[in-house]
Amino acid sequence: MFKPHVTVACVVHAAGKFLIVEETINHKALWNQPAGHLEADETLLQAAERELWEETGIRAQPQFFLRMHQWIAPDNTPFLRFSFVIELATPLPTEPHDSDIDRCLWLTPQQILEANNLRSPLVAESIRCYQQQERYPLSLVSSYNWPF
Repeated sequence: MFKPHVTVACVVHAAGKFLIVEETINHKALWNQPAGHLEADETLLQAAERELWEETGIRAQPQFFLRMHQWIAPDNTPFLRFSFVIELATPLPTEPHDSDIDRCLWLTPQQILEANNLRSPLVAESIRCYQQQERYPLSLVSSYNWPF
């Protein structure tokens, strides 16, 4: 049976900038959106909120569904990545609670799109989707008869 990794990501935007988390992997500083794996006892939206708080210290709820990407990483790991949009009035201070996160950065779209240290190409692709005004209601990824 095919079992892809299910991940969530938050495209957090405020005043023309996007929130990026930096983590060191194999001695290289890589950039990503606040993102991580879906846990067994949570909905996609709960996972997005949890990952945002763990990686940035910001408590906010997604307002829109951006896109689901099916992707195979260079190591052949299959992923389903659900991306959500969070709009903030101003860039907020950050305080990562996840020891894997070195720091958070508020960057322009161009800085992200031109970066050579993205954790995956989906980081830039999510920014491009955002720039194309893709926004969908959260009801597209709602839970059904959720027991928790």
